[in-house]
Amino acid sequence: MRTFAYLLVLFTFTSCAVGTQVGQNSGYPSQASYEAETPITKSLFNDRSATISEENIQRILDGNYTLPQNLRVSLVKLESTQTQQYYYRNNEAYLKSQQEYLDLFTSKFGESDRVTKVSQIPDILISNNPTFTNIREAAVRTQSDIVVIYAINSDLYARYKLFSKSDIKAFATTQLIILDVRTGLIPFSTIITKEFQSKRQQNELNEAEAANRIKNEAILLTINEIGKQINSFLKK
Repeated sequence: MRTFAYLLVLFTFTSCAVGTQVGQNSGYPSQASYEAETPITKSLFNDRSATISEENIQRILDGNYTLPQNLRVSLVKLESTQTQQYYYRNNEAYLKSQQEYLDLFTSKFGESDRVTKVSQIPDILISNNPTFTNIREAAVRTQSDIVVIYAINSDLYARYKLFSKSDIKAFATTQLIILDVRTGLIPFSTIITKEFQSKRQQNELNEAEAANRIKNEAILLTINEIGKQINSFLKK
């Protein structure tokens, strides 16, 4: 019995000693060790695929930049895989709608006093899988100061795809960036989503024709909103 009591006391003393030791030197870093000895001002990762050097990244982020006062604008539309199909390129309604979007963008940029010319870069100057480098070089050949690159996506909401419903509701999302040809910087970007709801009109042959018209109306709403943003940006 005396031996058992002695072992119990010895075990308790040893546990306390170990507990104190772990608490004092547990191997976990203290708060002070989390504080960086020197501030990190550039990437410490070795990215071999990077196209901008660390030095130039610092210069871009720390530098001052303004667009030229007078701007020659070129437009580039990036096609989705949906609209690249043969059917769309030979569809009268589709081709007319594309020209309508282009005309509206041209009109919106023309409202700014800073814009001296608006044109579209021909498809033959853009590769099938365009890159910023490819687009920038094409803009140089057309003597453009900025390139407006945009992409449009539109569809019907899922529950309105059942044409038994009297109303058809569509949404459209337009993404747009302005690429400065001289520096390669992007001083402006935006993403706008709008929706439009309507019924099939008497002069429309079927529900599909009505759906295309309603999607087109939603797209025009996004372009008009982007036009307002662009004019506000160019006034700064």
